This record gives sequence, C-alpha cells and structure tokens, in this order.
Amino acid sequence: MARLKEVRDPKRLEREWESNPRWEGITRDYSADDVERLRGSIDIKFTLAEMGADRLWHLLNDEPFVAALGALTGNQAIQQVRAGLEAIYLSGWQVAADANLAGQMYPDQSLYPVNSVPSVVKRINQALQRADQIDHSEGKHDTHWFAPILADAEAGFGGCLNAFELMKAMIEAGAAGVHFEDQLASEKKCGHLGGKVLVPTSHFIRTLSAARLAADVCGVPSILVARTDANSATLLTSDVDDRDQPFMTGDRTSEGFFGISGGIEMAIARAIAFAPYADLLWMETSTPDIKEAKQFAEAVRREFPGKMLAYNCSPSFNWAKKLDAHQIASFQRELGAMGYKFQFVTLAGFHALNYSMYELARTYKKEGMTAYSRMQQEEFEAEKFGYTATKHQHEVGTGYFDEVMKVVSNGQSSTTALDRSTEAAQF
Repeated sequence: MARLKEVRDPKRLEREWESNPRWEGITRDYSADDVERLRGSIDIKFTLAEMGADRLWHLLNDEPFVAALGALTGNQAIQQVRAGLEAIYLSGWQVAADANLAGQMYPDQSLYPVNSVPSVVKRINQALQRADQIDHSEGKHDTHWFAPILADAEAGFGGCLNAFELMKAMIEAGAAGVHFEDQLASEKKCGHLGGKVLVPTSHFIRTLSAARLAADVCGVPSILVARTDANSATLLTSDVDDRDQPFMTGDRTSEGFFGISGGIEMAIARAIAFAPYADLLWMETSTPDIKEAKQFAEAVRREFPGKMLAYNCSPSFNWAKKLDAHQIASFQRELGAMGYKFQFVTLAGFHALNYSMYELARTYKKEGMTAYSRMQQEEFEAEKFGYTATKHQHEVGTGYFDEVMKVVSNGQSSTTALDRSTEAAQF
C-alpha cells in the first residue's frame, strides 16, 4: 500500500507535468488532484498503450517523419511491420466499411457501434503479439512487432463524457494515440464528403480536454491528435464562441445550423486554439497541395514553434492527376520538413485488399489455377525481401502451438501439426 500511495501522490504528478519535456506546451484545465480523485484505488497498468505511446513519441521526435498505412485487419498490420513500417494507422472509415461490430457495411458517418475501433485495435495488437510469440519461440529478435497504433475516434460519438469513455476504451485496447475531429458527432461525415457540421471551438476544446483527462486517469502518455475539418465545412452548430464569429456568414439552415465560410483561415484559427490541448494538429484537406500545407504549417508554428502536425495522404485524392511523378516522390519529404511528423494513407488497407482480390478473381475466372499459381510464384519471389506469409500455416502460429504441445507432453506428442504437413513437405 505504501508503494501505491507514493505512485498516486498528486504533487508527484504535478512535478511530472512541469518537468517532463513530454508535456511542454500542453495545457490541462484540471489539476493533479482531479486526476487522482478519478483514478480509483488500484493501479491498473496498460502496458501496450503506454509502451506504444512512448515509442510513437520518440519516433515523432527522432525521425524526419513517421509514415503509416491504414490497416484493416491484424494480418495487414503484421505485413506492414514485417515490411519495415514503424507505426500503424487505424481508420474509422475502414472500420465502418468492413470491420465494425454491427457486422454491417457503412459509410464514414459514425453509424457503427462506438466500441468497434477499440475492438479492432485489440485485434491488431493480438495479431502482433502472436507474430512476436512465433519469432521469440524460434529465437528471432530482429523485429519490434508492437508498432504503435494511432486510432480514429471520429467526433467522439457524443459529448465530453462519450469522448472520455472512448479514450479509455482505446487505451485499454492498446492504442498509442487517438485523434478526434471538430465535427458534430450526430452529423459526422468523412472529411472528403459534403454536409459537415462543426461544433464551436470551445466545445471541441472540451472534447480534447476530456480525452487528455482519460489518458491521465489511466496513467498513459497517449498521443492526442486534434483534427479540424474547417477547411471544407460550411455549417456550425452555434454562434456562442467569439473565435468563430469572423467566419460566420449570417445564414441559417432549416435544421438551425449557422452558415460559415470555412477555408484555410478558419482551419488555422481553430488549430491555433486547439494547439495547447493536443500533441499534433491535423487539417483535413481536399487536395494534395504543398502550398496549402505550407501556409497552414507556417501560421500554426508562428504561434506554437515546434508544434507537430499530421497529414492525411488520402486515397480520395487522384495523386497522378494533381501532381507529376517528381512532386509525388518528394511530397512527403517536403511535408516532413514543414513539421508534418505523422503522414498516413488512411484507406490503404481497404484499397489493397479490394484491388488485390479483384485482380486475382478476374484472372482466376479467365485462367483458372494458372492465375493462382502466378500469384503464388510472386509470393515466393517476395521472400527475398522478407515476406513469410507464403507459409500460411506457420504464419498464423501452427508451429508455436506445436511447441506448446511438446512442452505439456514432455516432448512425447504424436499429434503435432506441422510434422508431415503439406507445407513442411512442399514449401
């Protein structure tokens, strides 16, 4: 009990906030006493979330930028890590489309159950844990399997209490970081759709504060990303916040929403207001525009030097139509130099899954097993780069559970699975 009391000393937490560079520039509108009062009497550890948050923070600070792809499944995450990516992005759009707990296909409008993204975070972490167990049992230690996951919390699925609980669920599932957006949750849309309704600046600051409080209550230094959709939004719920006044048009809709001009100036104003409450800032954009990205970065960093930014390298953009080959190749390096430290392709998993399966199905219909064999030979060819899923039985842990069987049977088992398997004989 003495150790627990010492760990929970609010003054110690205050000193941590004041002295640790991790919290430089971060504002909390609550006290360490508030955190202690809300924590409960036992110290629950959230190892994966804490380890992931620490690792992602160091990557963001040590690398020119962190490049990530959106993963839809645990196996996609495994392949990303095996190929050398150091972080994973988990998109709410992808969860809505094909990985939500309602078992439905949805557009990106927060129609799925609120615990769906935490469920996929947990599933990805369990897949990475299995890959780690397989390697470890075979004496391989050259891959850091637990890549930090940055997960999509949409607009919080409600008010501040909903954001608080959702953030806790993300941490319990092992997310390293979470992003929230400044839309009205009940009208939430994908950033590349129309009809977006923003909440007042002060409302979203409370959402961010609720998420940070949840992380502090859990004792995890979660990465918190604030996204604004102001660049292309045209509606606002209320005129209560003076900071929103310069962008109001005076129009009202049949639902009672207020018209706004939107645009990059409004996005900049909001990002500056959100900056003290977030670790990274993200402006959702309609095109891959370096000049626009530079304008946003320079304006924000004049007010908050060194504040890190995030950029959605979206598959909603027609990259080859908007940029030439050289511009595409240099795009991320240029963004990194401006301070965009986390850059991600949100829907990479969705497009990779659909395109690869469509191509296989199309050629299989035409050529039969010739098409499948050709894909298999491409898998064999990829092994020289580190690809291992050609041996699908091994990939999912058959050999690992053979080792479990041998241990519990003192090495006398006659039912191990890989011995005399077709995979062992032919691959």
